[in-house]
Amino acid sequence: MLTKEGDSAVRDQLALMRTRMANERTLLAYLRTALMLLATGGTILKLLAETLPLMIVGWLIIVGGITVGGLGVLRFRHFKKHYLSSE
Repeated sequence: MLTKEGDSAVRDQLALMRTRMANERTLLAYLRTALMLLATGGTILKLLAETLPLMIVGWLIIVGGITVGGLGVLRFRHFKKHYLSSE
């Protein structure tokens, strides 16, 4: 049977594992959103960009997708560095 100290260490390890997995899930959500925006912008450009306003909207959506993906990666790295330093 574990002592109080051992039990606390196990709880801390499990909490850290949950934090890592949550951070990874959040990154995947950012990347999924970025991919959706890129696909939507590309579709608008390919199929609907007959007028200048639709072409601008398509490119803005693509830029938004790139931005969301970049922000997701930056957030992931920031939190990964934060919880690795707390070990």
